[in-house]
Amino acid sequence: MKKLDTHSPDFAITPASFPDLQPASRLIVLVPELEADAAIAAGKIREAAKALESRVQLLGLSRDAAHEPGIRRQLVTLSAMIEDPAIFVESKVEIGTNWLNALRPYWRPGDVIVCFAGQRSGVGNKPLDQLLASNLNAAIYVLSGVSQQKENVLPSWMSRALAWTGSIGLILGFFWLQARIIQTPSNWLHTALLYASLLAEGGAIWIWNTLFS
Repeated sequence: MKKLDTHSPDFAITPASFPDLQPASRLIVLVPELEADAAIAAGKIREAAKALESRVQLLGLSRDAAHEPGIRRQLVTLSAMIEDPAIFVESKVEIGTNWLNALRPYWRPGDVIVCFAGQRSGVGNKPLDQLLASNLNAAIYVLSGVSQQKENVLPSWMSRALAWTGSIGLILGFFWLQARIIQTPSNWLHTALLYASLLAEGGAIWIWNTLFS
């Protein structure tokens, strides 16, 4: 029999089989940035939704507006993998870094919350299942065996600062190189080197900025 790790409403951690759980109004899935195991995650979520006879609410959390489209695409892909004639799936994305704050507008008594093993949130970077259990009187289902990206990514302001610092450094470096080229005798090699440095400068700046986009 397949087992399900759940926090009961009194916050005691107890193993329970699917038949032991009551049908849920919704399965609210707090979706991290998944790497390669989206299909595995979708299968586990679909299995839980069928066992609990519930519809699925996927909830994504984007640290800023710039990353929101990527999170939405991930949820669309995951939704397509989960949905079938017996399961209705909808998805939402909230902006922020705190899962508890993102969840509050959606959670209602009777909903089962699904999070992934290893997810963390809050000021103290606590395990997400423990944070939810200490703040909500809810049943919590922890998915394990699914790879995910680390959520302690660089803050957006730091990413922008690194992108700008690196770009300025590249511009100054290529300016110095081009100044040296200009000092050489003017001939076809002089012109070729100058154009090559300009192309290399543009390419280097583009590659550097894609690392922080």
